[in-house]
Amino acid sequence: MHALFHLLPTLGLRFKPSSSRFLSHPISFSYSLSTMSSSVALPSVSLKKVSFGGPEFLKSSNSLGFKHGIRGFGPRNLDKSRVFMSVSVGSQTAVDDALFLDYKPTCAFLFPGQGAQAVGMGKEAQKVPAAEDLYKKANDILGFDLLDVCINGPKEKLDSTVLSQPAIYVTSLAAVEVLRARDGGQQIIDSVDVTCGLSLGEYTALAFAGAFSFEDGLKLVKLRGEAMQGAADAAKSAMVSVIGLDSEKVQLLCDAANEDVDESDKVQIANFLCPGNYAVSGGVKGVEAVEAKAKSFKARMTVRLAVAGAFHTSFMEPAVSRLEAALAATEIRTPRIPVISNVDAQPHADPDTIKKILARQVTSPVQWETTVKTLLNKELKKSYELGPGKVIAGIVKRINKGAAIENIDV
Repeated sequence: MHALFHLLPTLGLRFKPSSSRFLSHPISFSYSLSTMSSSVALPSVSLKKVSFGGPEFLKSSNSLGFKHGIRGFGPRNLDKSRVFMSVSVGSQTAVDDALFLDYKPTCAFLFPGQGAQAVGMGKEAQKVPAAEDLYKKANDILGFDLLDVCINGPKEKLDSTVLSQPAIYVTSLAAVEVLRARDGGQQIIDSVDVTCGLSLGEYTALAFAGAFSFEDGLKLVKLRGEAMQGAADAAKSAMVSVIGLDSEKVQLLCDAANEDVDESDKVQIANFLCPGNYAVSGGVKGVEAVEAKAKSFKARMTVRLAVAGAFHTSFMEPAVSRLEAALAATEIRTPRIPVISNVDAQPHADPDTIKKILARQVTSPVQWETTVKTLLNKELKKSYELGPGKVIAGIVKRINKGAAIENIDV
């Protein structure tokens, strides 16, 4: 390690640790100098900062806002620690986005998205102080008693986009604390080496992975819900699940529906969930055309979704600029473990790339089927669904009946 520090000046690089406490622990230095030298002109490059992506950083910075940090990622896991080097060219700082490209998953945490909410969720959190504390932190940010709405409703209020998204985010992270309090729970949390979430759940996964603090994540989710509601209010749109068809047939169904409606009512597949279950988004007339034609395409049924509008399509474009501004003002770090994106079913390490991906996510189809299939093809051993409902577990089982997944509900 020290030999590399002495080598850096000869390469035109400067090393500046962001905190001296990082150097008090054994760390591994795995940056490829050969790769760096082939991609940038060394004399004009300086090593601007070190972003610590390992467990001790999470514990010391209390990045999720938990009372005692995320204890599962404490000193006992320093063998998993990494130092991520960011190379600065001029005023731009970037992290190698391919850092997690060859990830090999063994244990995954999967987080649900909007639609998983149900009145009564959060009851178990009251029994675990660390979980209940998250709701108290949320109250200060949201300005109302979130746990009361989760437990007592009313349903119409909980189902609203502006409230359901923060409620699911907080409840899912509370589920992590409920699991931690169980016998063997800490060992499970320690073993997680990949995470992802369905739509909104991607924010929960990023918070769990330490990409941003619990509080910052909640602020983003709150704004996301408000921005998506605003975009939905701007145009008449809807979503419908098509049950019993493969993705090719659903696409043909969309094409047929689009022949009967104006451009402003066009539809597309918005959520690639699992074989036999794909969500279609678009203008109300386009969605009605899908419903009318579904039987002729041999669909088993269609189910209109109780959401504000056509999520994950261009109908959400008005929300993008608000998200971009909020993300630009938020500190995002390289996740300590891979977080699989909904947009391209790939993990990303560069904070700037993560920000761009999250802004694009609301207008891009959710590639959940590809995500789950990729994890299973990479021989994922076990996964856990953390949060309200059992939607994720059902999807995983639909893709592979033999997949091992456990639900941690609260």
